[in-house]
Amino acid sequence: MIEDGEEIPLLGGDVTEGLVRVGDTVRRPPGERDELVRDVLLHLERVGFAGAPRYVGVDSAGRETLTYVEGEVAGRPRPPWIADEQRAISLAHLLRAYHDAVQGFGIPQNLPAPIGPPGLPALDDQPELIGHQDLTPENVVFRDGRAYALIDFDLLRPVSRAADVVNLMLWWAPFGDDADLDPELRGLDQSRRCRLLADAYGLSDPDRRRLMDLAMARDERTWHTMKYRAETLGGGWQRMWSEGVGDKIRHRQAWLEKYADTITTALLA
Repeated sequence: MIEDGEEIPLLGGDVTEGLVRVGDTVRRPPGERDELVRDVLLHLERVGFAGAPRYVGVDSAGRETLTYVEGEVAGRPRPPWIADEQRAISLAHLLRAYHDAVQGFGIPQNLPAPIGPPGLPALDDQPELIGHQDLTPENVVFRDGRAYALIDFDLLRPVSRAADVVNLMLWWAPFGDDADLDPELRGLDQSRRCRLLADAYGLSDPDRRRLMDLAMARDERTWHTMKYRAETLGGGWQRMWSEGVGDKIRHRQAWLEKYADTITTALLA
């Protein structure tokens, strides 16, 4: 039986609300992929992957119950260490370990389609595994200056390894003009950091060559999906859209087009 107790509110990401800590567990309302999240977390436990919370069950309020992972998480305002290269490199290692662990889970048939606008063209990207797809600073737990665990698996979906590396670089290179980045992440050599992340992950040369095309195609889909979710789901999606996330994505698309060749050259140097 999952015990109830004192509930301590936790700061969620941009969308998740109602996140609380109870003892050594986290309680959260079920998401749009709750069954997939449960099955992936149980698989990761079976194969001994330590870098994710454990799935405990459902509490008396119908909330998903996971183990609480102790450590540092970069909230807002961002801490100075958010730009540390070694932390980013350690996250690339952790992502590779996650991919290797989840590979054996396979890709289930008949997964519900992600919530998005009808008629959105499919990506030219062959899924290889169930990717995390939300490697924001809020979703990585660090211990002793190294990435220890991934949390918030709500955006799990079938993707290629390269697509998850794109998401890694989006937040930790990061992609975008300084004006659209957090102050602690301005003035970085983003092309060099992309290379460091790709090397730490062990990304193949074919994936390095197509990475920027994939990044630009995914950003176009992201703009339409964010707009659709803001209009249909409201909540945190609407708040982000009202705060200008659509404009930031458009700015980032222009930045990616401008620096795509530079980044690809760095990736293959």
